[in-house]
Amino acid sequence: MEFKQQLELLASYNAWMNAKVYEAAARLDARELARDSGAFFGSVLGTLNHIVVGDTIWLQRFATHPACGLTLREVADLPPPAALDQLLFADLQSLTTHRVWLDEQIIQWIAGLTESDLEQVLHYRNTRGIAASKRYASLILHFFNHQTHHRGQVSTLLQQAGEDIGVTDLLALIPDETAV
Repeated sequence: MEFKQQLELLASYNAWMNAKVYEAAARLDARELARDSGAFFGSVLGTLNHIVVGDTIWLQRFATHPACGLTLREVADLPPPAALDQLLFADLQSLTTHRVWLDEQIIQWIAGLTESDLEQVLHYRNTRGIAASKRYASLILHFFNHQTHHRGQVSTLLQQAGEDIGVTDLLALIPDETAV
C-alpha cells in the first residue's frame, strides 16, 4: 500500500471516529457536555472544540503547500483560531455541522495529494511564532495523531458519563487481504 493510500485510510478513520464520538456526545445534555472533568481542555465540548481548533490551524498551514491552495481554500479562508482552548462553537449541534464539513475537506484534501507532494518540506510558524521546516508527510501523520490523542480523551469522558462509543480501533477499517 502506498503512503498516500494509508493517509486516505486515516482520513476515513478520522471521519468515522468523529461520527461515532459526536453521536455519543449528542446523547448527553448540555450541562454534561460542558462539565469540567479535568481533561486537558476541561469538558467534552471543550476537547471537541480543541480538536477543531488544532485541525483548523494545521489545515491552514497545509493550505500553503503549492499543491493544496485549491483543495483547502475554504479552510484557509476561515478566521484563524485565537487560542488552543478557544470555544469556537458553544453548542454541539453547530460544532457537529462544522465537524462534518471539516472532515469532508480533509478527505478531499488527502485525495488530491500525490506521493511527490508528500515528500516536500513545509515551512511554517507554530502558534508561538517559531519557524519550522518539516516533511509534509510527517506533519500529516502528526495531524491525524493529534486528533486520535484527543478523541481518546473524549472517549474516556464519554465513558465516564455513561456513553460507550463502541469499537475505536483503526483495525476495523483495514480490509482483509485474500490469501495467495
